[in-house]
Amino acid sequence: MKEIEYNRQKAIEYAKKWAYQRNPKYYNFDNVGGDCTSFISQCIYEGSDVMNYSKQNGWYYINGNNKSPSWSGVEFLYNFLTTNKLAGPYGKEVKQNEIQIGDIAQLSFNGNNFGHSLIITKIEDNSNLNKIFIASHTFDSFNKRISEYNYEKIRFIHIEKVRK
Repeated sequence: MKEIEYNRQKAIEYAKKWAYQRNPKYYNFDNVGGDCTSFISQCIYEGSDVMNYSKQNGWYYINGNNKSPSWSGVEFLYNFLTTNKLAGPYGKEVKQNEIQIGDIAQLSFNGNNFGHSLIITKIEDNSNLNKIFIASHTFDSFNKRISEYNYEKIRFIHIEKVRK
């Protein structure tokens, strides 16, 4: 298996194109728990071009009824990205000052479970949440300041590379 770079720019371009609408190639999960993580997976896929079709712990989308839990579930996406040793993108949880555009932020609104996924679209100063910008679905936005969210906890996932 060879490693390739994650194309951060392609991921951000996809986020910009689809932040305020829904790509008809993908099921819209807005009415069944939210579309945020599916949208983030779409962005990551655009930047990686590799899915992992493992039934046990993969990351893939065929249709709304045939997808991995990690495609649309916040905790499942985190677990996939931070433990993936096979095909597809992989990464690790990092501190705020280590993030890059195309990386993922996840928010916990209750301090316990993480319930919202975002993609980092622009960084003016990664030591200041007011200067880190995101895109998301469910609460549709593009280049929104992450500091505008009211949350209890935040974590960041840096996507390191992609295995093909």
